Amino acid sequence: MIANSPLNRRRFIQLGASATALAALPLSFSLQAHNHSSAVPALQLYTLRDWMAVSVPGTLQLVAGVGYKELEFAGYYNHSPKEIKQLLDGEGLSAPSSHVPLDMFKAGVNKVIDTALEIGHRYVVVPYLTEAQRGNSIDVYKQLAADLNIWGEACNKAGLKLAYHNHDFEFFNTNGQIPYDVLLTETDADKVAMEMDLYWMFKAKQDPLAYFNQHAGRFKLWHVKDMDTSGAFADVGTGTIDFAPIFAAADKAGVEHYVVERDQTQDKLATIQQGYKAVNALLHP
Repeated sequence: MIANSPLNRRRFIQLGASATALAALPLSFSLQAHNHSSAVPALQLYTLRDWMAVSVPGTLQLVAGVGYKELEFAGYYNHSPKEIKQLLDGEGLSAPSSHVPLDMFKAGVNKVIDTALEIGHRYVVVPYLTEAQRGNSIDVYKQLAADLNIWGEACNKAGLKLAYHNHDFEFFNTNGQIPYDVLLTETDADKVAMEMDLYWMFKAKQDPLAYFNQHAGRFKLWHVKDMDTSGAFADVGTGTIDFAPIFAAADKAGVEHYVVERDQTQDKLATIQQGYKAVNALLHP
């Protein structure tokens, strides 16, 4: 893996030192938030998956140094739930949500729930369907909706909430229906929330505001990620997506957590700094 090369290990150590320096800066020079609202930018750690593979403690220290207080996990990199919780507490961080592969839910939702409770997650999110999991029939999504209802009920009983995260393939017409619409209409609103990925919504040429109006209150988490002029990923606030009207509709959407993510980036530190700054400005204009 590229992340484990000596060059990248040296770079990661340098970045860890940068995080320590950032955390020590006065508020006027750092990216710490200046606001009186409870809404804060969160970070999806998939953005930093190469760093996480090298050092989870070092990555969390760096993220805290940038100013993030909330995280969303995408794997724990051989750390136990107890260890993850200790690392979060040590950096003054929380992790309201985590991405959990579909196969893990199918293997046993109780283990997913136990892990989430120990770490302190409030949401567990089905993040992605592989091509094999999608199949080529709308019945796949109808069955998934039924499964989500069952898992969502179990999560509710434990004090958690289940959510589903979209890409663009959920909007491909399948047997005359749109899979995303099936997931929305055939799951119970009190059992299954949605994590709307704004980049993938625009990639699929969908209007987030229309979905907020049609299914008010369902979209408890957002992935805030931007798109460049070619349709590829961009740092938040540097691309073509106009986030202002989307954020203005936050109450209608029901959003509670605003999660910065970029699937691929050449400069991870710049990406998470820009993401923090841009989302913070949108939350606290």
